[in-house]
Amino acid sequence: MATKTAEIEYLATGRRKTAVARVRLSQGKGTITVNGRPFEEYFPTTDLRLVVKAPFTTIEREDGFNVVALCEGGGVAGQAGALRHGISRALLQVDENFRSVLKKAGFLTRDPRMKERKKPGQPGARRRFQFSKR
Repeated sequence: MATKTAEIEYLATGRRKTAVARVRLSQGKGTITVNGRPFEEYFPTTDLRLVVKAPFTTIEREDGFNVVALCEGGGVAGQAGALRHGISRALLQVDENFRSVLKKAGFLTRDPRMKERKKPGQPGARRRFQFSKR
C-alpha cells in the first residue's frame, strides 16, 4: 500500500476593486489554475498573465509552486490584481523572508481604489446634466 505524503497547502485571500480571489498554494511545478481552467485560458492577455506571475518573478521562483484559485466578482483585470495579492499573501506563509521583496514591489498592499458612487441629481459620479441658461 502506497502512502501519500501530506502536502502542505497555504491559503490566502486577495482583493482588488470588487474582485476576491481565494488562493491555495502548494509545492509543485508551477501550474496555475483559476476557476478550474488553466490561467492562460482564463486571462486572455499577456499583461494580465504577467500581473498574476509577478510575485513569483519577484522572488525568483517561477516553477516552485502550484496555485489553485477561485476568483469572483469584478472584471478580469480586477481578478488578476486580486490573484496577485492573494498569491503574495500566501507566499508570506511559506517564508517570512519574502516580505521585504514583496512589500517593496507593492504586492502586499490592498489597492484601495474603488469606483466612486453615483450621486443623486446627476447622471454619474462626477458628470452633471447639461446646463441650460434659458
